[in-house]
Amino acid sequence: MSKRMWMIPVLLLLLSVGDAYAVPSFARQTGLSCNVCHSNPPELTAFGRNFKLQGYVLTDMTASDKVGNSKDLLLSKYIPLAAMILVSDTAYQANQPATQNGTAGFPQQLSLFLAGGFASHFGGMAQVTYTHADDHFGMDNTDLRYANDKTVGGRDWMYGVTLNNNPGVEDVWNSTPVWGFPWISSGSGVGSIASPVVNGALGGDVAGLGAYSMYDGHLYTDVTLYRSEHGGAAVPISGVGSQYNINGVAPYWRAAWQQTWGDNYLEVGTYGLYMSSFPGAVSGPQDKYLDPAIDFQYEHPFGANLLDAHGSYTHESSTLDATYGAGGASNNKDHLNMFKLDSTYHWGNRYSATGAFFTTTGSTDALLYAPAAVTGSNNGSPNTTGYIAQVAYWPVQNIDINLSYTGYTKFNGAGSNYDGANRNASDNNTLYMALWLNF
Repeated sequence: MSKRMWMIPVLLLLLSVGDAYAVPSFARQTGLSCNVCHSNPPELTAFGRNFKLQGYVLTDMTASDKVGNSKDLLLSKYIPLAAMILVSDTAYQANQPATQNGTAGFPQQLSLFLAGGFASHFGGMAQVTYTHADDHFGMDNTDLRYANDKTVGGRDWMYGVTLNNNPGVEDVWNSTPVWGFPWISSGSGVGSIASPVVNGALGGDVAGLGAYSMYDGHLYTDVTLYRSEHGGAAVPISGVGSQYNINGVAPYWRAAWQQTWGDNYLEVGTYGLYMSSFPGAVSGPQDKYLDPAIDFQYEHPFGANLLDAHGSYTHESSTLDATYGAGGASNNKDHLNMFKLDSTYHWGNRYSATGAFFTTTGSTDALLYAPAAVTGSNNGSPNTTGYIAQVAYWPVQNIDINLSYTGYTKFNGAGSNYDGANRNASDNNTLYMALWLNF
């Protein structure tokens, strides 16, 4: 750990920083502190969820031009720009073969945001991100939306249109993959061999247009249709080199019910994705994926403190005609199950502690999940089980000092020698230290 002693003076300096309230561009435009919309970023409060549903627009403004015509406009005196930088260091329980001890990310991630209300009823968040792993900038989570509301049957009906590039990025809860825990994590840890497509596989590689609504403050629905867009690929798109090339469109659905009683808040819902895809081409045999999921979010305040919990379960059914026909899978049909559960206790807006559990199980497939040093499976199984313990300190609302430990009891099908090269599941355990700045 001595090689990470350089972080100590940085942490001591940050511990002495005073309060600050003008953080990033949404806060600058609205004049509200970050904790109005976030318990801690990116977790949204009830106000933050409503703000996003309303198109990232707080109020409407009306003005007249020089000839007296009334027009709707919303032009902030602040340019709607923000930035985020994430600096981190990851220590491994056991080094990967022939690699250095630990990985520093300086930065691990750097993001620029165009985020705010752009016109009456219209706003958005567009993110461009530099990542240390590939050493370049690329388009990240982006959500542009129009929103309005009316009264139907004596009840408020909020509705909108979203244009985005990641299934689920339009969601307002932290129980779904895009905004779920962990909020930040190592970019250099070893990932398990399998995950459902809806769990982020299409992020930044698709474009989607959808419609959503919230009826009477309780029932939320959303349907968005996605197609592949492969940013950076030569046009016209050939699909070569891309694992997923959507045939037509891939529908993403979301339905949720939210309810409060006393000091308790509960959301229960479902989301999912269906996709027919050509692997590495735009025609020929197809692989098909159906990913239905259920989720919940619970919140209970204790004075100025807050306890929250999130959970989700996803079942993916896949028909792999293309991959099986090309000799890349042992089975024509496979399945995956993923379960995630996390709970955070917030002491005011400065301290938080989180515990999380996750597990993935699925079909045994010796070709799809083949042996390979570090990343493979010795027995053709994707089964992985682990946990995360994380603590965070926010000296001010736009600075997060984060320490987390990720442990595995099973990895890619086994606890010991899971890859056929004598690596154990616990060898992939990581200690992650991060400094997260938003401004």
